[in-house]
Order: sequence, then C-alpha cells, then structure tokens
Amino acid sequence: QVQLVESGGGLVQPGGSLRLSCAASGFTFSNYHIHWYRQAPGKERELVAGITRAGDSTNYADSVKGRFTISRDNAKNTVYLQMNSLKPEDTAVYYCSALRIVTSTRIWGQGTQVTVSS
Repeated sequence: QVQLVESGGGLVQPGGSLRLSCAASGFTFSNYHIHWYRQAPGKERELVAGITRAGDSTNYADSVKGRFTISRDNAKNTVYLQMNSLKPEDTAVYYCSALRIVTSTRIWGQGTQVTVSS
C-alpha cells in the first residue's frame, strides 16, 4: 500500500534540535516532490518546507528559514527535516506529503508531534 510514515518527533527544550524522518513505500518516491507541513491546535495547516524530486531545489516558510533544513535520500526512499534552534511556536503536529504533479496525486503521512517547551 501507498504509505508515508513520519518519525522523530518528541519533547525538546527551546533552543534544542530534532530531526524528523519520513519513510515512503508503495510508490516511486523519486517521482514525487515532498513537503513538510505542520498544524498547531486551533491554527491552520502551514507549509514548512519543500524539496523537488531530485533534491536540487528547496523552499522554506519565512518563520523557519535559517533554522530548518529539508533533505531527501532517494536511495532510501526517505525525506528528512532537520530542526535547529527550536522555539515554542514550532510546537505542532508535523506531516510529510508527497506530490506527483503530472497525475495530481498527493499522499499524506499520519503526522508526528513536536513539542518545544521548558
């Protein structure tokens, strides 16, 4: 079955770091652009970062530029989000999503909780 499975979330103090992973299976990973989204309680879903199929281009929300880095390893069918200098406002459920533009296909993971608190 087509799946994206996030992992690596948890509780971290302000200023700390986490690395999220998203493992893909059941589809041709290299055909898909990958995005990380997040959603905090009572707030709208926010696009955090994106990466193209070959990993040759990335984009970030202004709120995370300079702190977060998205990367992918197509040989491992995995995408990563390295999060540094974490702030309480980064607290949210983080989701990875795969997009194949040519077929308008989007796949969502189940999400992983990130909590930044002292």
